Amino acid sequence: MKHYSLLLISLIGLFFHTHTQAQNNNVIDEVIWVIGDDAIFLSDVENMRLTYQLEGQRFQGDPYCLIPEQLATQKLFLHQARLDSIEISDSEVFNYVESRIKAAIDQSGSQEKLEEWINKPINAWREELRNSFKEMFAVDRVQKKLIEKVNVTPSEVRSFYKRIPEDSLPYIPTTVEVSIITNEPRVSLEEIDNIKERLRSYTERVNNGETTFSALARSYSDDKNTAVSGGDLGFMGKGSLIPEFAAVAFDLNDPRRVSRIVETEYGFHIIQLIEKRGDRINVRHILLRPRVTKEEIDNAILRLDSIRSDIVEGKFTFEEGATYLSADKDTRNNKGLMVNTPNSNNINITARSGTSRFDMSELHPEIAKRINDMQVGEISKPFSMISLKTNKEVVAIVKLKSRIEGHKASLSEDFQALKTMVEEEKREEILNKWIAKKQKETYIRINDNWKNCDFERDGWLQK
Repeated sequence: MKHYSLLLISLIGLFFHTHTQAQNNNVIDEVIWVIGDDAIFLSDVENMRLTYQLEGQRFQGDPYCLIPEQLATQKLFLHQARLDSIEISDSEVFNYVESRIKAAIDQSGSQEKLEEWINKPINAWREELRNSFKEMFAVDRVQKKLIEKVNVTPSEVRSFYKRIPEDSLPYIPTTVEVSIITNEPRVSLEEIDNIKERLRSYTERVNNGETTFSALARSYSDDKNTAVSGGDLGFMGKGSLIPEFAAVAFDLNDPRRVSRIVETEYGFHIIQLIEKRGDRINVRHILLRPRVTKEEIDNAILRLDSIRSDIVEGKFTFEEGATYLSADKDTRNNKGLMVNTPNSNNINITARSGTSRFDMSELHPEIAKRINDMQVGEISKPFSMISLKTNKEVVAIVKLKSRIEGHKASLSEDFQALKTMVEEEKREEILNKWIAKKQKETYIRINDNWKNCDFERDGWLQK
């Protein structure tokens, strides 16, 4: 394989020559691969190459060979997603799309420069990214379904460890266990009344036909994930929604009406029904979060400082304080101990997911900053942070329960991490076998000009 930068430069030149030639011949695009009923176009490859380039990612090989193969593999999984009726809503991919666009704008210098570079309006690129992320999430769900029953025995972990040369043992980064107590600043009754009055005015404007619910959601909802799609949450089951929200949403029957005001841990909502399908529902909502003043935050800090003093003086333990005084629902029943639980959309689940161990990069940045120089058993002073779950400002104190410094993996100390590595090896084997099987069952045609590649997988060039 030729050196990446030289090859990319020559191929980019070739592309622009081909593209100009195509324009002169009134040809808009070119089909380079066919996978079953799906085509891969030259523009698909260029869009992905451009996206990678904007992110500063380097290719380990020829992008004009790597990218079509990646897309072809994705097409196999997407075909299965269609068979399994997997649907991804706009709200599920919103954060990923917007963060990708923000990073690209930051790198290019401005939105205008980015639009000039990608040769299209930002909204057109946003739509392409939205579709790409939907496909990526659908692929992920198919893969998770294929590997969900992977099991590993202790003997398999021991065998895995023994076959790794000592100088190739994986490095385990420093991990910590952290307990937390939180306190939510008290919101004034005046602020709550103002929010409820705003929501009632929105309801009245919708009911009077003055505007639409979705237009108000785009303009005013504090749920930025769904505001862009008019508050649309996508189809969900009752168990996927907060109980208070679900109770009201599933009781709606008239798409023309707006629900009563609903209070949840995220704030205050009004809801409008879009459609019901069996035990799943699609609604749109408007969320308003109460704003807290600096005085209210300072008061919450004083309350937690008093709790910290009582713990240090031995009046009760940190664990007792977390159980009876903490506002954090996720850790309160665990005596304050935080659990490393991945987001449902997180594709790269770590070796510590589902345990109480975190490496520093997996913690909330404000928590990581506090415990970085703490000793085991030490309790931090109160600090404020934005909750990653509710996006509300909370005040917290944390206790460093344990710390294991970075080291080469050992069977006794890192059994769970090694077990995860074995599981990942098994998952990869299952997926590779599935792909090989699908290659044999699927019609594949590659343009002659795109066959001269050192493919990662056998089976693309069918005989």
